[in-house]
Amino acid sequence: MSVEVDFTLDLRGEPCPYPVIYTLETLRDMKKGQLLQVIADCPAAFRNVPEEVVKHGYTLAQEPVKNGQDLIFYIQA
Repeated sequence: MSVEVDFTLDLRGEPCPYPVIYTLETLRDMKKGQLLQVIADCPAAFRNVPEEVVKHGYTLAQEPVKNGQDLIFYIQA
């Protein structure tokens, strides 16, 4: 599946809660409608990132993807 991504945030190695914090900070600086790809490997991020971005008014463009240790999120600003 090919997705047109505007920004990629590689947070592998960052312990929780940093993936959520950095994702929200990045989304704040993006234009409405742009797509952010977030790559994290903190297991708690699989639940926390989608939960928090939706709570802050952003949209998950698709279901989170697990690729080995990596968790990949596509979030629309």
